[in-house]
Amino acid sequence: MVLRSFTIYNLKKHNSLYLALVSTLLMVLYLSLFLSDYSKCFSLEVGLNSLGLTFYYNLQIVKDFFELRTLEQLICYQEFLQIWDPIFAIVYTIMYSSWLIYFFKDKYYFSIVPIFVMICDWIENYIELMMLENFINSDILSPMLVSFGSGINTLRWLAFCITYLLIIIGLVRSIKLYYVKPSLN
Repeated sequence: MVLRSFTIYNLKKHNSLYLALVSTLLMVLYLSLFLSDYSKCFSLEVGLNSLGLTFYYNLQIVKDFFELRTLEQLICYQEFLQIWDPIFAIVYTIMYSSWLIYFFKDKYYFSIVPIFVMICDWIENYIELMMLENFINSDILSPMLVSFGSGINTLRWLAFCITYLLIIIGLVRSIKLYYVKPSLN
């Protein structure tokens, strides 16, 4: 009975750690089983394989990105942006939020940063879809749309950096708390 109570207590006590570990495993599985497979149809041997993976882009980068691909590859990229990348944003948001909740305990407001990253990702995907639609239908790219998409993308990467910084701070704090024993004065 004592062992059982101890185990249930530990589960409740480390609930956020288990969620963080499971969400990390989920992200790794999603990356390896889904995202990498569904991105192969528009990937090239050399060059940029996703506009969202750059810190910024301009009209020429977007034009080159679209022109290097066949119509079939562009349609595949469109499906990727509509289905698989938004799901990935949910998965990484859960993972990053879980780690922040674990490291910072009751400071749930830090989770707003990965949620902001996810929203930026979705907005940037929507803008990419509009650019892609314009390019497929009329071979035209709007400089304003490209600029707006790039700005949102840069904002997303900056928010990612803040997320990583918070996680590193939380990790360092946890390590310090683990190794530094409180003095008994």
